[in-house]
Amino acid sequence: MSEPSISRPRRWDKPFSLEAGSEAEMTDVEVEALLCKKPFSEIDASGFKRSIPLHDILRNDARIVGFDDGDIIVRRGDWGNSAFFVLAGNVRVELEGGESSLPDEILGRRRSQSKSFWQSLSQLWGNHRVPEVREVAVLRDSQSLQSTRTTSGGTRIYLQEVSAVLDKYRTAQLKEGHWFGELAALGRTSRVATVFSEGVSQLLEIRWQGIRDILRYDQNGGLKAYIENVFRERALAAFLRTDSLFQDCPQELMERIVAQVEFQTFGNYDASRPFKDMVQGNQSSSAAGEPVIVEEGAIPHGIVMIRSGLARISQQYYNGRRTIGYLSPGQIFGLNEVRDALHADSPVPYRAQLSAIGHLNAVVVPVPLVEALLLQNQGAHQKSAVPSHTSLSQDSRQSVKIKDDALLSQLIDQDFVQGTSLMVIDLERCTRCDDCVRACATAHDNNPRFIRHGPILNQYMVPNACLHCVDPVCMIECPTGAIFRDHGNGDIVINEQTCIGCAQCASNCPFDAIRMVDIRDSAGELIVDSKTLAPLTQATKCDLCIDQRGGPACERACPHDALFRVNMQESANVQEVFSR
Repeated sequence: MSEPSISRPRRWDKPFSLEAGSEAEMTDVEVEALLCKKPFSEIDASGFKRSIPLHDILRNDARIVGFDDGDIIVRRGDWGNSAFFVLAGNVRVELEGGESSLPDEILGRRRSQSKSFWQSLSQLWGNHRVPEVREVAVLRDSQSLQSTRTTSGGTRIYLQEVSAVLDKYRTAQLKEGHWFGELAALGRTSRVATVFSEGVSQLLEIRWQGIRDILRYDQNGGLKAYIENVFRERALAAFLRTDSLFQDCPQELMERIVAQVEFQTFGNYDASRPFKDMVQGNQSSSAAGEPVIVEEGAIPHGIVMIRSGLARISQQYYNGRRTIGYLSPGQIFGLNEVRDALHADSPVPYRAQLSAIGHLNAVVVPVPLVEALLLQNQGAHQKSAVPSHTSLSQDSRQSVKIKDDALLSQLIDQDFVQGTSLMVIDLERCTRCDDCVRACATAHDNNPRFIRHGPILNQYMVPNACLHCVDPVCMIECPTGAIFRDHGNGDIVINEQTCIGCAQCASNCPFDAIRMVDIRDSAGELIVDSKTLAPLTQATKCDLCIDQRGGPACERACPHDALFRVNMQESANVQEVFSR
């Protein structure tokens, strides 16, 4: 009997206009109308591949979406996966952040608040006896702060009093012909501002795959130049200054750097895993399937600063390559070689290879500008009696490394390096007492938020618990923004008041860390939809005990010091756990 076979899924098997949140499929007539409109009319279509023509990109990777007055288009803090172009009408973008921004309550989020000492203590006897209890009155009261409405395109959050928002908060108007959201879409970063419709508007939304292909094949480079110029003008200097190397950079030198840096993109947006192979001993061929950013032994042309994505550092080892570390957003590669060349008679070649894990965006600062910056920093350091924070040995620039090369490769190959709070259990210490699970249940009203089961790497097990990823794909398709990144500490949490149980987050999570559960009232009765009478479900996941004063209860409850939370982006934290 022959084995069953299926065709490999392709990106355009399901056009963007047919995904959740769309109102109607894009037609050829609409595409032709777009091609007659700037900036699309200025794109050179002859440079596109026959298999990926410009017409088909707009047909399959874009959709036209209509918004009513007050509809929230994007929320500050939401994860970006698409850009918007205003076709008709006006939209408003908030201008300020922090306390002056639109409050979380009207954006469909919850405001985090730690429990008091007595509230934490009362959990020992005051929790409900049935699982997943929700206070119906609280759910109803939350609707008075923000509202949802269902359209043919799905469920949306909208502002009830647009005029009041315009009077109280500072906003700017974006009219027909304006782009917004492109930086978050291409950089896989969070939205920096909330944008909502002022009156009725019509927008073109393009997902990142479409934007990427237009940037790749447009010979005129109009859209690419626009996006790069926006990033240079709005965000590049601030991004560079996140590293101590650039913090005290003089304004004149910073202007030269901003003007001369190169933007580079590597990898494929569509591939969730560009490779998968076995790791044997200290040898690893994992890097063979990854786009090479910098070759080992090459003469440096600049330092590479990771803007988004993750990168593997490897060295030649016999006939293969050995993984020695990885870089996360904001970290720099090649600085030591440029620094050492300042005191040498000849350039110092790169001592390792840098390759992209999946999709990666990077900023490359040319060597002459780096040398000027290093000399300036050294001069400032010598004049100061107190050691400067611009010291070249800053941990923020060092790659993440552990002693066990095979374990390091496994962590990278299985994407666990995405985690900012990866749960790790040392099986040599764990006695399987389940105190961690019971503590989690106590902290969450008798509803544990993780499963003590998962992949085993050497002596370590990674349970099915939320990693709070650097790139949380679970947030991408949430229609109400119920799953979001907390602005206070960056944790990824779910707002029970606005979760509609669509299960998009659970489907997208690659680590099976989100579960859909039936919810009940305090009497133990299932809560049902008032219209369909069907039982309501909601998403649940680890929230790092965001409302507990002592932090994650699972970690505090372990009697044998076997359970750890690891920020895979911090070198010292990774080495402390995996090099014990």
